[in-house]
Amino acid sequence: MSQPKHLTLGAFLMGSGHHLAAWRHPRAYSDGGLNFAHFKRLAQTAERGKFDAIFFADNLAMLGDGELGKYTALGDVFDPLVLLSGLATVTEHIGLISTVSTSYNEPYLLARKFASLDHLSGGRAGWNLVTSALDQEAQNFGRDKHFEHDDRYERAEEFIDVTTGLWDSWDDDAFVRDKAAGVYFHPEKLHTLNHKGERYQVRGPLNIPRSPQGYPVLIQAGSSEPGKVLAARTAEVVFTAQQTLANAQAFYADLKGRLPLYGRTADQLKIMPGISPVIGHTQSEAEDKYAELQDLVESRVGLGLLAGMAGGFDLSEYDLDGPLPELPVSNAMQSRQHLFIDLARRENLTIRQLYLKIAGARGHHTAVGTPVQIADLLEEWFTQGGADGFNIMPPFLPDGLELFVDLVVPQLQRRGLFRTEYSGSTLRENLGLRRPVSRYAR
Repeated sequence: MSQPKHLTLGAFLMGSGHHLAAWRHPRAYSDGGLNFAHFKRLAQTAERGKFDAIFFADNLAMLGDGELGKYTALGDVFDPLVLLSGLATVTEHIGLISTVSTSYNEPYLLARKFASLDHLSGGRAGWNLVTSALDQEAQNFGRDKHFEHDDRYERAEEFIDVTTGLWDSWDDDAFVRDKAAGVYFHPEKLHTLNHKGERYQVRGPLNIPRSPQGYPVLIQAGSSEPGKVLAARTAEVVFTAQQTLANAQAFYADLKGRLPLYGRTADQLKIMPGISPVIGHTQSEAEDKYAELQDLVESRVGLGLLAGMAGGFDLSEYDLDGPLPELPVSNAMQSRQHLFIDLARRENLTIRQLYLKIAGARGHHTAVGTPVQIADLLEEWFTQGGADGFNIMPPFLPDGLELFVDLVVPQLQRRGLFRTEYSGSTLRENLGLRRPVSRYAR
């Protein structure tokens, strides 16, 4: 009997960890968001565990401003592209993925920065495309309100076409740098985009050669209908939040089923749900660790988390031990709002129970158990059509990542589900993704 294909693993890193109260844990780094030595250790730990990539999310606003900001670790974070440039110099194999918004960036600048990171790292860059979610972000870029949900995805559709066009500015062999002949590059291998669209006008070409991967790996995280349309056409990896195997299977089948519409096959897209593992040597130890974190969540912080995920809807006037009220449709994270409303209704949760339920991973699945139990869950989702891999979200750092690497990864390796050595030198090669051919070569 043949061995199953290998699953993919990403380490989704936040300064202190993913749990809402992680920074208060006695073994977490409360200053983790601005501690390069801490991130260096985490990146090297993930590489020791043969992870495909490390991943950093991003927002273009201070999320915990005002009174709530006193109680949350949201005000001190690196720009992820700058951080990943530093981490590229202290790692050799692991992929480097950053979130960057299409709503408040320009295609030329983004294309140049990611091409630079791909060159700097030897072909390990990945771009997680988001459209931003909050009015606070808009207000830092000359707007009172954020773009409407469908409008920002229409902007993203054109944005990614311009960006990939710029990445094709040069043929792979354009730069010869022939000192004897005095020829630096072949002009016929240079292509000027001259894009004139509804929202962007970009001449090009990009002033950096085509990068080692051709394009950095394209990642998308939206699970709304416009998000799934964009992902099916353009994404190579999708990060998603699913609470149950049944929901994961439905999302997986839906998204993979859309690929033929764009001439794509199932192996051209990796779907990676987020999993936050709370690991103990025994079930009792894992449950005690989880309870310790949950006890650190204050009600005002939990309500602030819910408000952010509900598009700013204030729940503080409602009974914490009463049911979640009906909520207006958010212009922010629509798929995530739907997820936690569905969770509250399905499990009959009060407002307090709901914010505690999502405090660990903001809607991603939290798994509490032994290394064997965590590996069992990952194997089930992977083999039963719910995932191609997982974005691991340690509840607090560095312990959460180190325990996963030391205890769970060996379980997966013994089962033949995960690599024991890197197979390639680029992120694409390790993910099993093809290098894109330039549109001009096509």
